[in-house]
Amino acid sequence: MEFIWRAKPLPSEEKVARLAGELNIHPHLSSILIQRGIETYQQAEKFFRPKIEDLHDPFLMQDMEKAIERIDKAIANGEKIMVFGDYDVDGTTAVSIVYSFLRNRHTGDIDYYIPDRYKEGYGISKMGIDYAAENGFGLVIALDCGIRSNDLIDYANSKGVDFIICDHHLPGSTIPKAAAILNPKRSDCEYPYKELSGAGIGFKLIQAFAEKHGLPLDSIMEYIDMVAVSIASDLVDIRGENRTLAYYGLKKINESPSLGIQALLEGYQQKSSLSISDIVFGIGPRINAAGRIADAKAAVAVLIEKDFNTARKLAKVLQDRNHERKELDNDITREAISLVETSPALLAKKSTVLFGNQWHKGVIGIVASRLVEQFYKPTIVFSENDGMLTGSARSVKDFDIHEAIGACSDVVEQYGGHKYAAGLSIRTENFEEFAKRFEDIVRQKADGVPTLPEIEYDLQIALSDINTNMLNIVNQMAPFGPGNMIPVFRSNNLHSNGTARVLKDKHLKMMVHQQGLGLDSIGFGMSHHIHTVSNRQVFSACYCIEENTFNGRTNIQLKLKDVKA
Repeated sequence: MEFIWRAKPLPSEEKVARLAGELNIHPHLSSILIQRGIETYQQAEKFFRPKIEDLHDPFLMQDMEKAIERIDKAIANGEKIMVFGDYDVDGTTAVSIVYSFLRNRHTGDIDYYIPDRYKEGYGISKMGIDYAAENGFGLVIALDCGIRSNDLIDYANSKGVDFIICDHHLPGSTIPKAAAILNPKRSDCEYPYKELSGAGIGFKLIQAFAEKHGLPLDSIMEYIDMVAVSIASDLVDIRGENRTLAYYGLKKINESPSLGIQALLEGYQQKSSLSISDIVFGIGPRINAAGRIADAKAAVAVLIEKDFNTARKLAKVLQDRNHERKELDNDITREAISLVETSPALLAKKSTVLFGNQWHKGVIGIVASRLVEQFYKPTIVFSENDGMLTGSARSVKDFDIHEAIGACSDVVEQYGGHKYAAGLSIRTENFEEFAKRFEDIVRQKADGVPTLPEIEYDLQIALSDINTNMLNIVNQMAPFGPGNMIPVFRSNNLHSNGTARVLKDKHLKMMVHQQGLGLDSIGFGMSHHIHTVSNRQVFSACYCIEENTFNGRTNIQLKLKDVKA
């Protein structure tokens, strides 16, 4: 696919020079920091050296006092407590954190519940409430879901089941009548950071409990690796408080991971230090595979396990499910792409809306992402079951797909999510009407919807600017993710001196030369550019810089993102 290259706005030379002097770094690096809102020595110190003390007071969150009081009451009265969460990575890590913490402090019965993706769907379910009521659970702590479950919370109240809702999704115009609702996005919540993951809010809950009861910091820090897994996998903003949580969570993963995460990492490529992207592509899919293929409780079982040999066996089950998920994903993706490419009507549309009555509900979100990569349009993929279509939606830059689905709400049974990813359900007979309405909305906003993906680069530099000191400081800017992406550079007037070759039929490998200096480079999945860089042609490249070790030798390598003649 072709990319549009766009340069980030450059800060003033005066600001760049001042920060470069204060930090004793190259102006290129101070420019990158200023682009990220870091303009003073103090801000840089907080960015490069996050402290646990930087975490906000959890009692600043609306209803936190109520939540802790209700948990204390349940513990004092020996009530049965259920920890309820969604079936994705954020939900299962959130449940694992809160369940593990409370299990050590509640002498009464405590259990966890993950709804069945296929029988119950997303979020709080009537089946889950009935299970709680029938089995004598007086309190349910719902994580990563519930903020729009007004009717279901009313139903739970009628059954004598109290709910504490811990959610990070956008609330509706009214919030449920729960015992407590923890959500920084509430209009009446003055909590200073709004972008916590579902597991992050679960972590704030146990932080508040620990503070109220005078428990040591270690009592909550043992779970911070699972918070980092949720932050990475849910693609939340990685600035502010999330940066501190991710920083210390990664530190724990690399130094002393919990047994469950240690077991999930077995078989993953060995590295001296794991990053956010390693979680996204390594741990996350294995946890997600539990709920995609079968019962997501298996993911929680791994994460809360205290015996390593048992954790390994449970992790092996998730690994097998992940292999099955990959096969389903590949087969359905090929079928979906073929459907679009063989239909002139679908190709002409500004959106992609498809359904297959045999498509596996557990992988349609992945398929939707693949279709966005292929066609770069707002995309919704549906799976059919018992007269209902369950859909996963994925968007392109600057198009709010959650808002667009909401504009079709009269033909939508249920929906929820974020600006760039959402889930919904509609009746099968409403598919054509929904697809038409959704297409109309995308067309109305067509001027603001890009038709090609962008590569936004931080700076244009020469290869001679790249050195070990630059790489070391770039590495210290991690963890990378939304809001703090790894720096991207552009260089012009490059050539490969005949070294360009294709690896494994899909990767581009070459030495990149400029004014007598050469650096190794790799472009994953970029074999189609071989003719652009062959025969000593001059080209430009966008890339990140990284450290590469091969045959015992470590050197700087360019990780190519795109090349243009």
